[in-house]
Amino acid sequence: MPVTQSFNSRRAQGAIGGELTEPPPPRLALLSARDKLDRLLQVAKGHRKALILTHDNPDPDSLAAAVALAHLLERRADVEAHVGYGGIIGRAENIAFVKVLRLPISHVSQIDFDEYDLFGLVDTQPKVGNHSLPVRLEAHLVVDHHPLREESLASPFADVGGDFGATSTMLVEYLRAARVEPSVEVATALFYGIKADTRDLGRETTQTDIDSYLWLFPRMDKSMLAQIEHPELPARYFQLYHTAFERAKVYGTAIVTDLEEVYSPDMVAEVAERLMFLEGTKWSLAFGTYRNQLYFSLRVKDRRMNAGRLIREIFEDYGGSSGGHGSMAGARLPLSGKAAQRKALKRELVSRFLEAFGVSDERPVSLLSAQDS
Repeated sequence: MPVTQSFNSRRAQGAIGGELTEPPPPRLALLSARDKLDRLLQVAKGHRKALILTHDNPDPDSLAAAVALAHLLERRADVEAHVGYGGIIGRAENIAFVKVLRLPISHVSQIDFDEYDLFGLVDTQPKVGNHSLPVRLEAHLVVDHHPLREESLASPFADVGGDFGATSTMLVEYLRAARVEPSVEVATALFYGIKADTRDLGRETTQTDIDSYLWLFPRMDKSMLAQIEHPELPARYFQLYHTAFERAKVYGTAIVTDLEEVYSPDMVAEVAERLMFLEGTKWSLAFGTYRNQLYFSLRVKDRRMNAGRLIREIFEDYGGSSGGHGSMAGARLPLSGKAAQRKALKRELVSRFLEAFGVSDERPVSLLSAQDS
């Protein structure tokens, strides 16, 4: 069955890859910020120590929201709270983000999960597979701006699926409802989280994102922000982009590139984002390998096809993890077998994407030899 046909038939049934496509009964995300805050504190109080986890290979939005949630729990629920992450922080901007703001975060390899009795997930959800919460443990708190996954409703507190362009915006709502003034570092983190995830308020932005952005602006440090946005870049950054441009193929309105082995998984998303600036492009797909994991990142301009749902539709038969929303999405797939088998898998996946884009009959043209329209 063609990808688009299968996609539509599953959408008619009400769920795709665990994501609810029909609004469930009245839920937490539909309540006011004050009511959500009350519920959050009710769930948190009485616990001794909280661990807030981001998604693996976290981006600024995930890190900022997690740090802000930990700050809120300590200030209003009297619960000691720490932030943890899996994977790596590899992009130069993200490294600077953590270093300049001195964010109190720890890698999961340094964390003893048995020390905690309250667990939270931020910018991700249970069963998605892109976070490091052990399967034996329950996520008590789930805060995510991505589409609601049905499994999240089992958590005592699940603020998921609301109308927000960034998870950092949701935490600003909580802080304002709790009348908690963030530190300069937390305010700057949240500001950059919103700025990065909405591409400076230019992508999937809501009025709440704008209000939060403006509320944070006088509270954040512009000098710190400049250090984050304009870091020094390693030589391998430029070498990776050389590979990206050299291997990029244009298929009509789509561009696809194989980055081969990358030094950081989040560089796959950065390249996919950058390639969307190519004139006439509606679809951008980048993929690369990191430590025997295959990473895909998708960007779309054609809002008739939801990037998050599309990538889950394609990857559901392959395992791994996938997710996203309207214009951006990503997937991760464990790799095994010999080099020839891995190449065959990449070709098969790219073929499915090209079919979904409607460009499978287009003759590929090297980006470096493509002509301007």
